[in-house]
Amino acid sequence: MQEGADVATGSTGFPYDFLNEFMEKGTDELIFGMNSGTLIIVLALIGLSVAGGIAARRFIFPKLMDLLSKTDRIDGKTLMAPKSLGWMIGFLIFSESMSWLSNNTGPIWDDSFAQALIDWTFTLFVLGLLLATYRLVDFLDAFIVVEGDANIASRRSLASVAESVGHLAVVLIAAFVMAGLIGIDLNGLIAGLGITGLALALAARDTVANIFGAISIIIDQPFNVGDWILVEGIEGEVVEIGLRTTLIRSSADTLITIPNANLVNSPVENFSQRRFRRIQPTFEFEANSNPESLKSFCEKLLTKVKEDARAVKEGDSWVRVNSFGPSMVTVSCNFYSVQSAASQREMTEDIILMAQTIATDCGLEFHEPRLRRQ
Repeated sequence: MQEGADVATGSTGFPYDFLNEFMEKGTDELIFGMNSGTLIIVLALIGLSVAGGIAARRFIFPKLMDLLSKTDRIDGKTLMAPKSLGWMIGFLIFSESMSWLSNNTGPIWDDSFAQALIDWTFTLFVLGLLLATYRLVDFLDAFIVVEGDANIASRRSLASVAESVGHLAVVLIAAFVMAGLIGIDLNGLIAGLGITGLALALAARDTVANIFGAISIIIDQPFNVGDWILVEGIEGEVVEIGLRTTLIRSSADTLITIPNANLVNSPVENFSQRRFRRIQPTFEFEANSNPESLKSFCEKLLTKVKEDARAVKEGDSWVRVNSFGPSMVTVSCNFYSVQSAASQREMTEDIILMAQTIATDCGLEFHEPRLRRQ
């Protein structure tokens, strides 16, 4: 135990003189070498740390989140809710306050216990920081994704990979920090990694290939999160681009996992990148149809379709007699609609119904294979 009078404080004036006088009150040792005055100050620091942790978790961090995040999809109070944030700030305040008290005043306590308390609370702060960081990595899209941005799809892909990389980085850092805290010699571990590096590289070559595949996907952007793609016979929506694999949700609502290396080395058909959708209906008429009526049908149908607001690429749209056989005449069409599956389906239906009406007006009969003529 140390006496306050024997300690050189190095600072005078308020609050140093007040604290020194207060901590000298009470000569009886109560606990861990502390008298009543010093114990009251330490308890006050604990209360200050708890209050600081609560305020940081409930008010300060949510406000910072609201200012820094680029999306309204995540509320700052929800994002900053992990209790590890409050504990982290509380331990930091207590550790720094105890260090300041030890270095600038003359507390009456057991020096070894006080130093151990300072070290352990700082260690708990580091662990809380790592835990909070791991938790917050899940919300990186709040800082990367901007709703309504033209590049929102690529930003979501970047956020998806960033979350995987962030989790891995936090875990590796936490492993090294924990190793240092429990006294493991990191120099020997690093030297060992150099010796076994070749073996590890050979064993993990597929994993490394997948990681580089994720980097290639982000750089080249053959697809993004939310795109509908077809690769290696698998078709579906890209749900997540991870560090090792990409998740695709099929039309049957099943999740399919594909290694990133396979995606990079295989042709990928991205349906979401289409600028328009093609419509190619075919109509079959009886072989004895009047040629003029057929030409009139083609011209009228083409004119009607071009007048549709959903039609695009008018210069590449056409309706022509395509083939002639013993029993029927085939009329083929080529149209384009805006890039929307719903518009394509609706426009296809309208074209077919429109063709039926125009054919009737032109006196044409659709081919009936079951009809037998004498």
